[in-house]
Amino acid sequence: MAEVRLLGPNEIRALAAKLDVQPTKKLGQNFVHDHGTVRRIVATAKVEAGEHILEVGPGLGSLTLAILEADARVTAIEIDGRLAEQLPQTADEFAASVADRLTVIHEDALKVQDVPGEPVALVANLPYNVSVPVLLHLLERLPSLKRGVVMVQNEVGERLAAAPGSKVYGAPSVKAAWYGTWKTAGLVGRKVFWPVPNVDSVLVGFEAHEELPGDEAMRERLFRIVDAAFGQRRKMLRQALSSVYGSAAEASAALEAAGLDPTARGEALSIEEFIQLAR
Repeated sequence: MAEVRLLGPNEIRALAAKLDVQPTKKLGQNFVHDHGTVRRIVATAKVEAGEHILEVGPGLGSLTLAILEADARVTAIEIDGRLAEQLPQTADEFAASVADRLTVIHEDALKVQDVPGEPVALVANLPYNVSVPVLLHLLERLPSLKRGVVMVQNEVGERLAAAPGSKVYGAPSVKAAWYGTWKTAGLVGRKVFWPVPNVDSVLVGFEAHEELPGDEAMRERLFRIVDAAFGQRRKMLRQALSSVYGSAAEASAALEAAGLDPTARGEALSIEEFIQLAR
């Protein structure tokens, strides 16, 4: 492992004061200051020396330094200009021997279309307010991502990893399943953050499918069906999908043709059944 000093509570507050950063709910900023937590994320993601890792929302650099400590290369996407400018300086100070392995992109992750160098894994403490849109966007745009571990709000993590029939199974569950398999990997206490959030956090890991279930046209069609199916959860699929197929009768015919029950509800269908319907 590389010789790296990690950030603790004092360093986090000092950096925030230096930059005049007041963590905002708008940007979903909660900075991790616990060494054990960031090392746990890196270990759970099975980061190996030499790998190219993508990080989103590095903030003040707690997790970034832990990834560098594992001798990996890091491309970090940061929307806050002050934080993006400071991060290389923090790496120079706390991880001098491996600071050149860090690349910082000052950009909104939702607008990123490509990341040079084809990162193989996503390891991130995702901003709570945009975690699902960011995940889905990056998985769509960056097919080089084969696995990852992200820290998200507990409720969001449970939705991503939910199975059909679960109360929290919904559109994010199905859309995430298009790209790979997902599972929760343990809760994270609130006290490891500054400021302390009002919600619990969880680690969620994913493994990308070797091949996607279909092409881009299929994905768009599937996602449109999924949005309609869960847009009115209490309605039967023949009614919920009437806007997609033109009428409840046509939706029923499509469902029956796919071997599905028109009176079922969206939460009963697996990703495979939604794909069957989209085809």
